[in-house]
Amino acid sequence: QVQLLESGGGLVQAGGSLTLSCAASGRIFSIDAMNWYRQAPGKQRELVATITSSRNTNYADSVKGRFTISRDNAQNTVRLQMNSLKPEDTAVYYCNADIRTYYSGTKYNYWGQGTQVTVSS
Repeated sequence: QVQLLESGGGLVQAGGSLTLSCAASGRIFSIDAMNWYRQAPGKQRELVATITSSRNTNYADSVKGRFTISRDNAQNTVRLQMNSLKPEDTAVYYCNADIRTYYSGTKYNYWGQGTQVTVSS
């Protein structure tokens, strides 16, 4: 089965940096877009950043200029470099990807387990 495993979350002071990493594993044939979402307490889940298979990127306006998404296709990994962190960035961050396996002709959308990012003031 396909799994998305995240790492890099933690606690950081405002103005600091963190890098999140998400590695996809399993019988993967191809991965289309890879995404980062986040959900803050009491709020709906929102899309933070997207990177396509051709490495086009898009960012939420709230993080544009501070966050950078990248991918390593050989490692089936997506990263989110977060700089100049603010308390309002505090949330559970989720990795998300559209993946086709060797034994399925259909792409499925997968989610990671989520990793907590806490930015203190």
